Amino acid sequence: MDFFKSGLKTVLGAPEPGHQPSGAETVERLVDRVNNSTLLEDRRDACRALKAMSRKYRVEVGAQGMETLKQVLELDRADSETINYALDTLNNIMSPSQFEEEEDNPQVPMNIGEQFTEMFIKDHHNIQLVLDLLDEYDFRVRLSAVQLLTSLLTNRPKDIQEIILVKPMGVSKMMDLLSDTREVIRNETLLLLIKLTKGNANIQKIVAFENAFDRLFEIVSSEGFSDGGIIVEDCLLLMLNLLKNNSSNINFFKEGSYIQKMLPMFNTPEDTEDPGWSPQKVSNVHCMLHIVRTLVSPSNSAQIVLDCQRIMKNVGLLDSLCNILMASGVPADILTETINTVGEVVRGNVGNQDFIGNVMAPSNPPRPAIVVLLMSMVNEKQPFSLRCAVLYCFQCYLYHNEMSQANLVQTLLPSSTDVSSLTSGQLLCGGLFSSDVLSNWFSAVSLMHALIDNPIQKEQLLRVLLATNIGSSPVSLLHQCTLLLQQTTKLQTKVALLMLLSQWMSECPAAVSAFLRVPGGVGYLVNQTCSNEHDENEYLLQGLSAFLLAICIHFNDDSVENYSKDSLKQLLVKRIGMETFTAKLSEVSKHELYNKAAKHPQLRAKIPAEVLIDYEFCRLFKVLESVLVKSFIVKEEASPEEAGERSSPGGAALEQYKALIRQQDARLQELVAQLDALLQQNQSLQSALNDSLASNSHLKDENTLLKAQVSAAKCVPSTDTTPSQDNARASEYEARIQQLTAEVTRLNDLLRTSQEEKKSAAEELEKLRNDQDDLLVLLSDLDMKVNEYKMRLVSLGEKVEDENPEVPEPNLT
Repeated sequence: MDFFKSGLKTVLGAPEPGHQPSGAETVERLVDRVNNSTLLEDRRDACRALKAMSRKYRVEVGAQGMETLKQVLELDRADSETINYALDTLNNIMSPSQFEEEEDNPQVPMNIGEQFTEMFIKDHHNIQLVLDLLDEYDFRVRLSAVQLLTSLLTNRPKDIQEIILVKPMGVSKMMDLLSDTREVIRNETLLLLIKLTKGNANIQKIVAFENAFDRLFEIVSSEGFSDGGIIVEDCLLLMLNLLKNNSSNINFFKEGSYIQKMLPMFNTPEDTEDPGWSPQKVSNVHCMLHIVRTLVSPSNSAQIVLDCQRIMKNVGLLDSLCNILMASGVPADILTETINTVGEVVRGNVGNQDFIGNVMAPSNPPRPAIVVLLMSMVNEKQPFSLRCAVLYCFQCYLYHNEMSQANLVQTLLPSSTDVSSLTSGQLLCGGLFSSDVLSNWFSAVSLMHALIDNPIQKEQLLRVLLATNIGSSPVSLLHQCTLLLQQTTKLQTKVALLMLLSQWMSECPAAVSAFLRVPGGVGYLVNQTCSNEHDENEYLLQGLSAFLLAICIHFNDDSVENYSKDSLKQLLVKRIGMETFTAKLSEVSKHELYNKAAKHPQLRAKIPAEVLIDYEFCRLFKVLESVLVKSFIVKEEASPEEAGERSSPGGAALEQYKALIRQQDARLQELVAQLDALLQQNQSLQSALNDSLASNSHLKDENTLLKAQVSAAKCVPSTDTTPSQDNARASEYEARIQQLTAEVTRLNDLLRTSQEEKKSAAEELEKLRNDQDDLLVLLSDLDMKVNEYKMRLVSLGEKVEDENPEVPEPNLT
């Protein structure tokens, strides 16, 4: 500290006797010295002193010295030491984190670095100044420039990304630094590029085509692949940024033979004395598994996924993943993520699915890997995340593969094979009827996936018989599932069985008949649907019961005498009512966990209580819901006499439809005019709001500068009039800012109200359009019946006069 004080005395000169200058005064004198000194050494010393003060007096240095420091970057580029001090000072000013020296000063805002960043980037030329300094080979200058850009990106990522995109060679300058032989600069550049590429597809493409993948794999190789340090993880995180949700880069990665280069990352330790999995290695392998999953994610196009899956099998990557799967000593989180990854590498690819189906675990006796995985899934002692991963992997193994689905069902049927060996079907049956709720759910959903789009296996599964009690006749699997549904009190078990039965009985009349023959099955569904419980999960159960009851009616072949399609429909109308039925059915898709499950094939549950709805069931429900509701709408056929009356001149029904269409057409025109007015109002409000925001932003910048000046003025003797003047100016700006803030709030409220009115009008407009479409369809049907009965009357010799006016064409503008 004494050295620092003596350095300041050298730069500023000795203070006047009895007067100790404040921090703001010192900053002001240093800035003045940088501006006015003719000797480079003096400017350099002043910049060094500003750097030293910028951590404790960040507001003062930023407010008074930012413009001066930018001039230094532009005019003193020949002196690397001075440039380095200026860059470091700017980096301190705009640092995203708080310094220790500032902790005792409550007047410094937490986001002060972001505020100064906003001021700095208003002139895009400032970013160009920093980018140009990346060309300097001097170690300190280049490193400081990289660190400053990293701070700017941390504070205002979207703004900096857009600015760099339009700067010529901006990205190229950064990419060149990955080849810098000085590791510190290379490593800092990695952190910079990770922030730069996050969430911006255009920058991701530019970085990828600047040979990013080649350079990154070179670094990963030189660092020792998965055994390397945190630099390997940084390289992989950057790769992940470049590939995530970017089909162009995935294609480039796939066609550039980069998938092969991932193989060394998955080498498992063979030496038993090797400690194997360090924490850093776990992180590195985790990142690489995420990259593999990004390439074969179900959200990618089907062609990209199939191509990547095929390459992964051909180059041996799938084999390496299976080796990790079957290896001993693999950490639980790595094993879990590897299971998820293997699932997505085989999902929907018959060749890869056959490969995983033939993998044998190194157990005694040897068992198929699929069986070993299922043993973990139905074992309640295994970690929850691991069990969820096995379920997803097994679902991927069955996905769009009729052979693997048939093989699973076959293991449940009587056969002449060795019954002593444990099969996947036996494991699932055991889990389905165990006392563990999660095993019930996992097993039911696994069996459900064996039936998707496979009517043959639905009928085959009806042949499965279960021995219940000694001496009693065996019962079918469907019969036992129905009985368990009626007897269990566990929510997750009920939901799982309802989903399984819905998938099983849809498009399968034989399964519907088998269910209808189980005593109490229909009664249970009716009672459950009529239940008046008001819990969210009870609503879900009521909706699922209504859904299964609707399936029983829609896919009924009338083979069960007491439960024909018509009798069940009458029971539904009498006991439940169509309005109540459709309301209960709609509750399913309103459930929070339904909407969560519908987004991705993989179960994304953090706790066991969130295990409730399956993705494939959501797809089934979405397809069948509207079909089932429409099939229950009873269309009463009128007798010829009644139709003749309706077709007579001036028929009441026809006139009613015409009047309704005219009324809705008028309302439609009124809403369109209202919508146009709201759009114009919205545009004017948005313009006013933008003007106010711009003025407010400008005044905030000036206020930041004034605060520093007021702080400096407080330390000047009271005989000076400057403090009162500065305080008056500051008060004036504060009042103006408050006034503009109030105006912005008012305009925001007006804008929000206008948007809500516009939304309401648009919704009503859309509803009216839909109603008109429905009315036009009904009217068309009615006209056809009118013409049909007219022809009948004419053929019987009756004279028919057409006095009906033309129906006006609705205006759907």
